[in-house]
Amino acid sequence: MVTGTTSPLLARAADWWRAGLSFLYPEVCQVCKKARATAEQGFVCAACAAKVEPIVPPFCECCGRPFEGEITTAFHCYNCEGMDPSFSYARSAVRAHDTLREIIHHYKYSRALFYEPFLGTLLAQAAAETVEAQHWDWIVPVPLHPTKQREREFNQAERLGRWLSGETGIPLATKLIRRVLPTRTQTQLTREERKENVRKAFKFCGKERLNGQKIIVIDDVFTTGATTNACARVLKRAGAGEVCVWTVARGT
Repeated sequence: MVTGTTSPLLARAADWWRAGLSFLYPEVCQVCKKARATAEQGFVCAACAAKVEPIVPPFCECCGRPFEGEITTAFHCYNCEGMDPSFSYARSAVRAHDTLREIIHHYKYSRALFYEPFLGTLLAQAAAETVEAQHWDWIVPVPLHPTKQREREFNQAERLGRWLSGETGIPLATKLIRRVLPTRTQTQLTREERKENVRKAFKFCGKERLNGQKIIVIDDVFTTGATTNACARVLKRAGAGEVCVWTVARGT
């Protein structure tokens, strides 16, 4: 969970939030619908949480794609060939397998916000120690187009970014870039179609150019990296010194 000092008002609000969730959702896992799970767990029981696979080495040094087998030297995978990454590295907390993919889908498209403590904790636990040691300046969530955000009523990348910000103290910057094109969903597109779909989708909106700041781009899922790389490219062109990418899940 997110650590840090909490005001009495926020603590009281959190109690009300938990009480409201307990009223709407009995303390039952919302994945298997059988075992006990609390609001603090994101209504995911220990057995279902254990099905989620953390990403551990070996993986691609550039995009973090996990590799099955034993490799003792640094390597770059085929996904990075021709991508021309603008980020220094991309990492994900867990693999986007069945259980995790189902949770993220309901979280994003069915407003299953009760899953957020589970997803936010996965991200914070995987990323916090690394990014704190590397002294990053800002966390920038991948923005949604205003039309999409009105439909969904929230930006999942921004909400997940707040978990990492709360854990590390790195400020969340939500106004540096915006999505200026209502792009198609990336889900059914090929790798090349994904790159073209987001090539001009983002614009830098800072009041002045950046001055070498180190920036973490946050999203929920990394698949080919087209979206996060487009954001990183905009930030680098605006003067960012370095950009890395962190996501909850890694797709294939």
